[in-house]
Amino acid sequence: MSTKGRPRAFDRDAALERAMRVFWKKGYDSASMADLTGAMQINAPSLYAAFGSKADLFKEAVELYTDKVGQRIKNSLPNAATAKEGIADFLMQTAISHTDPEQPHGCMVVLGALHGDDAENTPCGLLRDRRLDNVTLLRGRLERGVRDGEIAASVDLQQVAEFYVTVQHGMSITARDGATLEQLTKTAHAAMAAWDGLVSA
Repeated sequence: MSTKGRPRAFDRDAALERAMRVFWKKGYDSASMADLTGAMQINAPSLYAAFGSKADLFKEAVELYTDKVGQRIKNSLPNAATAKEGIADFLMQTAISHTDPEQPHGCMVVLGALHGDDAENTPCGLLRDRRLDNVTLLRGRLERGVRDGEIAASVDLQQVAEFYVTVQHGMSITARDGATLEQLTKTAHAAMAAWDGLVSA
């Protein structure tokens, strides 16, 4: 007699995307198992069998968010002609993404888990590391700007990177509070108006 288990009766990828939207809208702590299983259209045993735990499901949801949404925001950074153009587009894509009427407003990585244990492999720790990754990403593009002669070698690149990531985080919060694309575009333009002062030797 065959000992094979019955195949899953649901689309795992589709269920994961629906879970991502729940976490994105409600955050890790506020997303109940009932919220998740209802959105994913599966029962709790199926969720645990397919994903392990709520924390494991959240980790996969963050990976999906990073690949599908986060990557669109970051795409122009390596390809822009200058670091200034790359960061300006980084902020504009943030404004567009965070106010998209087809998805929850704001950023899942910024808003998904702000409180609790921030040790490695916890939801808070996972998102903290993703936020720090953005600083590293921007700093890398700024370092290229130094090599290209766009930015003076004496500039504090860490400070510049942290400034623009902090602006992005603020845009996420105001988007969740109802800010429009027009409002976030003004924020992005205001932040870029500070560029010359930030990168002056």
